[in-house]
Amino acid sequence: QVQLVESGGGLVQAGGSLRLSCAASGRTFSRGSMAWFRQAPGKERDFVAGSSWISGGTYYADSVKGRFTISRDNAKNTVYLQMNSLKPEDSAVYYCAADLSPGVRTGANAYDYWGQGTQVTVST
Repeated sequence: QVQLVESGGGLVQAGGSLRLSCAASGRTFSRGSMAWFRQAPGKERDFVAGSSWISGGTYYADSVKGRFTISRDNAKNTVYLQMNSLKPEDSAVYYCAADLSPGVRTGANAYDYWGQGTQVTVST
């Protein structure tokens, strides 16, 4: 059974930093794609960042470019999201997603596996 377990969320002041982790078990995604999405109350689940094995590339939503960094440790089957210069509009539940396909897709429907989510709240 595949499980994705996120950790690292919390409350932080604007301008601060948080690091999210997502550990996968039950299957290796070292040749697939892993990504982070976020969902604020009343809004859709939006793509934040993704990492592709086949290209080694990383992809970001425009709203987080230059502030967030996605990285992965294939040996640990874990993906990270380093979030710097956080803004109140970054507040949301952050979800880890994974798929065996190697390319990064920005649509939530493209991912087969999801974590339970971790809350990030950025105060003014």
